[in-house]
Amino acid sequence: MLPSLAAITPRRARGRADAAPVEPLAFEWLALAGLLAFATWLLGVRGVWGLLLSADPTGLTLVIIVIFFTASLWCGTRTRVLQRERQLLAQGPQGDGWAAEYLRALRARPQDGGAPMDLLLERTHGPHGTAWWVNGIQLKLGLLGKVIGFSILALQIGKLQNFDPAQSQELLRQLTTGLGVALLTTMVGLVGNILLGLQLTRLDRYADVLVADIQRAGLSLDAGEE
Repeated sequence: MLPSLAAITPRRARGRADAAPVEPLAFEWLALAGLLAFATWLLGVRGVWGLLLSADPTGLTLVIIVIFFTASLWCGTRTRVLQRERQLLAQGPQGDGWAAEYLRALRARPQDGGAPMDLLLERTHGPHGTAWWVNGIQLKLGLLGKVIGFSILALQIGKLQNFDPAQSQELLRQLTTGLGVALLTTMVGLVGNILLGLQLTRLDRYADVLVADIQRAGLSLDAGEE
């Protein structure tokens, strides 16, 4: 026979007291977003954005920038979801959210004992896999821009039949175009990869702590039922 809720509550309260404190994940992301917004404005004032976009005729730099800002906005929405679920954890099996579903599944004693944890991990970490893939796309697009840039550079050098001093200025412009594509796309891809990877790493760590706290609540529930 299952004990009453009042008998389980003290154990459950102790389990929550031992849990890691709720971290202000959304506030951290907002602080980072503020820094990125300020950097975006400053680069625009300095004319860096115009230089980057005009120096890349392939458009890969613009694609990388759009991917980065779109993925960063997704990280912002994800931080709110994870922090809300961390707050709902305190409500126990009677509440809503992933923790409540996991605890109710444990009380139902499913035949597959690992199914509740598998479903919980899918909710907490599943979407992050796609986000990490998108993060890798930035780096790959930067490397693709490097290949295209050096290909342009090689093609221009291959067209040289003889050196004409009168055409040196035009030749120099064509060569620097290829070199600019190679270097700028690689730089933008690396910076975007690092900054987005920082956000995703923080999301993964917060999700790990959330899963650990939910497991701790499940252990407290099992102890109360004995």
